[in-house]
Amino acid sequence: MTGLRAAFASTLAATLLMATPVVAQTREAPKYGGSLEIGTVYVTISALSWDSADFNWKHNHDTGQFYEQLFAADLSKARRNGGTQAFVLDAHLPSEAIRGELAESWEWKQNPLRVEIKLRKGIMFPEKAGVMKAREFVAEDVVFSYDRLDKSPKKILGYFDHVEKVEATDRHTVVFTLKHPFAEWDYRFGWGYMSGIMPKEVVDAGAANWRNATGTGPFQLTDFVSGNSNTYTRNPAYWDKEKIGDKEYQIPFVDKVVYRTIKDEATFVTALRTGKLDILEAIRWQNVESLKKSAPQLKWNRWLAQSGTFLAMRVDQDGPFKDVRVRRALNMAVNKAEIVKEYYSGNAELFAYPQHPDYGGYFEPLDKMPASVRELFAYDPARAKKLLAEAGYPKGFSFKVQVCSCNPDHMDLLPLVAAYLEQVGVKLEIQPMEYGAFLSAMTSRTMTAGYFMNNGHTNPTTTIRKSFVTGQTWNPSGWSDPAYDAKMEAAYREPDEAKREAMLRDLTREILDKAPYIWLPTPYVYSAWWPWVKNYGGELRAGAVRPGPIYARIWVDQDLKKKMGF
Repeated sequence: MTGLRAAFASTLAATLLMATPVVAQTREAPKYGGSLEIGTVYVTISALSWDSADFNWKHNHDTGQFYEQLFAADLSKARRNGGTQAFVLDAHLPSEAIRGELAESWEWKQNPLRVEIKLRKGIMFPEKAGVMKAREFVAEDVVFSYDRLDKSPKKILGYFDHVEKVEATDRHTVVFTLKHPFAEWDYRFGWGYMSGIMPKEVVDAGAANWRNATGTGPFQLTDFVSGNSNTYTRNPAYWDKEKIGDKEYQIPFVDKVVYRTIKDEATFVTALRTGKLDILEAIRWQNVESLKKSAPQLKWNRWLAQSGTFLAMRVDQDGPFKDVRVRRALNMAVNKAEIVKEYYSGNAELFAYPQHPDYGGYFEPLDKMPASVRELFAYDPARAKKLLAEAGYPKGFSFKVQVCSCNPDHMDLLPLVAAYLEQVGVKLEIQPMEYGAFLSAMTSRTMTAGYFMNNGHTNPTTTIRKSFVTGQTWNPSGWSDPAYDAKMEAAYREPDEAKREAMLRDLTREILDKAPYIWLPTPYVYSAWWPWVKNYGGELRAGAVRPGPIYARIWVDQDLKKKMGF
């Protein structure tokens, strides 16, 4: 590979490697059949939309069983296979962990700057009654899917501005022509949140209706009950295989995958304990010891949450939060170290957002930060009161805060934050909301002055862009600084990853110091599964919040399950 490939060297976009086989390092032969019942990372939240053009963050999680993408995670690099990858990051695939999915190979070229992608031949869209006849997946499907996203009125601001055009040069070749180097090219459409390849026939039938959904993936969506379950059934004509030992096996192994939507925490924990769930992907630390005692056979994985927790303070409207002294004061008023020790019982990191510690050179630990950043994480109510008085609020003030009732951790944590703030004269009026209304408040910019949430890190560049660049959807504070925006754009265009890492570290320091959020600790989360779940090691994502390729490679040892009394 030449041109951009050479220029990018170790950058994410340039180190997309040729497809490599998925090799599971186990001597146990797989078994077909059975169903897999899962409480996913988002067990409390039902599917939000089946249409990628809605630009809904959870779309990939729910459709990634049947809409495949150009690229995906190379699961042969998983730790359980002797590799280095945990595959829990919400939307960050290191360059060495990417493989072709619908793409067979690709090559960067110059003049104009472009990437030519050769697609796998013979992959089929299955027949869907009332929607489409069975037919081959071709390059025009990629072009159609991209163009539809690019023209969507719900498109994230600037999402595809780096792309000049996308065209099919023959039946199995698609060419992306870029305006300039761009660090996230592969993520934005190759394996990102809205990157699934959708046939035109589904759009013509109505892409928002789950009954019309069909794709090239290992499963097909066969039932959906909002607030209850998503059911995916094995696609018998699926093209991919899993290599185990010296033999290749057709996947998927299970006949059915079911996502269970369970809003009550005690209920989904009980469902795991009693074997009604085979896997529960997100368990708060409070429930771990009791589960280990009552169900000692469970297997476990612990991971640092892939989203930062914070109280966003709106700076895009008149009020106390316009003054940086107020924002800094509220940070100093909250005893964050005590929250780690007492509330989380040590199961959290004081500092792990907006960059994630798993991002290597993009992450800078707190002890390396400037003193002005470090003091935001040190409890100093006296200093907080002084700053509030200097800003004109010697007696404090009050404000409303919206929080999602879907998040048990937040429902417990926010009153604790409120108690700290009350000690410096700042009172919160807490407004719990169901997830749909909570999300709508942010996307419509109708939220209150305070907005308590967690936001996915996503990847080292997007974690800054989506939260702090002007006009971005996931920017709850309304932060806007043209100079900051320009620095972010420069980072995206920088082809040298070492230089880009330094630029992102600078951007992270700057936004931490200006404190549009009350920065809070990041908890550890646990995943658990029963021993009859095979070819699995706690992996959560094979792309942007997309678990489909992981589930397709799991099998259920039904004999063992029966032997264990389930």
